Amino acid sequence: MRRDLIALPEDSKVWIYQSDKKIADQASQDIKDALYTFSMNWQSHGSELDSYAHLFHHQFVVMVADGSQLPSGCSIDSSVHFISALGEKHGIDFFNRMNFAYLIDDHVHTVKSSELKAAYSNKIINEETLMFDNLVNIKSDFLEKWIVPLRDSWHTKFLD
Repeated sequence: MRRDLIALPEDSKVWIYQSDKKIADQASQDIKDALYTFSMNWQSHGSELDSYAHLFHHQFVVMVADGSQLPSGCSIDSSVHFISALGEKHGIDFFNRMNFAYLIDDHVHTVKSSELKAAYSNKIINEETLMFDNLVNIKSDFLEKWIVPLRDSWHTKFLD
């Protein structure tokens, strides 16, 4: 059953899928509608999950499920298949974890992990650049640590 993000417990499980490109307005609306429908019907062991799903910044699908309901492996698999089907329908890759996203002037940019060091050296990004940490896995971290300055991010390991 769909809930607003604010209504879910702080320890709710979070999954973030970053698209390989900015999603156009028409596709964004289709994806938002599909996410709403999926979150209304997402189940674990035959019981509805209290969940939330939304498209942020035309680039990130965020799915959240109440962790106290223990989403099962099958329910997680169903969400992965759903995201995969969305990607196929719209020609989007949601599974390339080696593309990193950052925010400059309210615009999302991406850089390949292998090019992050060069972007830093060439001053395209710096220690203050806001990076998206798509590895956060609970709601409280999503709200507080999803977007952090590069200096506070695990992405710095790619700068050595």
